[in-house]
Amino acid sequence: MPTATVTSKGQITIPAEVRKALRLEPGTQIQFFAGENGKYFFQPRTGSIRDLEGCVPKLDHIVTIEEMNEGIADAVAESFLRSVSKPANREDDASKDEAA
Repeated sequence: MPTATVTSKGQITIPAEVRKALRLEPGTQIQFFAGENGKYFFQPRTGSIRDLEGCVPKLDHIVTIEEMNEGIADAVAESFLRSVSKPANREDDASKDEAA
């Protein structure tokens, strides 16, 4: 079983056979995961955007541009209504009146 020694700076050199098995290249980021009983696991943080395929369910129909535009318009209108319906801060209004 490969081993490594921790330096005074907290660094280790990953043994060559482990680097080869994990396909680690210089600059590869490593993710660490806490396990049970004080154990940790690691794996290279590699991947592609294609790895995300299938994580979002497919819609039962294709959304049209008109539906997208309608959804955007609804969200903008809702956001605007929220922004104008916020209660005004009375202290700010009073200080503005005094300053004028």
